[in-house]
Amino acid sequence: MAGIQDQHPDAERVEVWFQDEARVGQKGSLTHLWAPTGTRPRAVRDHRFKSAYIFGAVCPERDTGVALVVSRASTEAMNLMLTEISQAVGDTAHAAVLIDGAGWHTANDLVVPANITLVPLPPYSPELNAIERLWQVMRDTLLSHRLFTDLNHIIEVCCTTWNALVNQPGRIRSTCGYAWAAPVKTS
Repeated sequence: MAGIQDQHPDAERVEVWFQDEARVGQKGSLTHLWAPTGTRPRAVRDHRFKSAYIFGAVCPERDTGVALVVSRASTEAMNLMLTEISQAVGDTAHAAVLIDGAGWHTANDLVVPANITLVPLPPYSPELNAIERLWQVMRDTLLSHRLFTDLNHIIEVCCTTWNALVNQPGRIRSTCGYAWAAPVKTS
């Protein structure tokens, strides 16, 4: 982070953002439910294969996030996501965006805005990407045990779910906040 700060002396601070994608689809996952001992509650399970991707990014320090819901993951979608993050970064700040090694994160035709620096995480370390915790909350509480009619329904539910989480004051900070990911302030 100090290197990013040195490369962008005009920025008053470096915001730490976590970015990742989550696939949501008809072939969802089942989660545990409370039920009386000795009973098996019924749960809906779909065997169709339509899905959408939530490209999301959160800044726990500012308790904010942005997302796009798209029908497929691609470099084009990642470019749109970077534009959204760029617009959400504070006016006098620079964003350090932590990403994993997905192909669209490292593509040659990726366009990174001037107020963003991509910081790749080590391979096979999803526990370092705080937005993974938000995906888990979404899957466990808001997206499980659903039957989606078609792709438009999946996209609508993803948008509604994301907006519901982001609009809860303190939700991103409490779910995605890591002490080691505090912003770097310049003096």
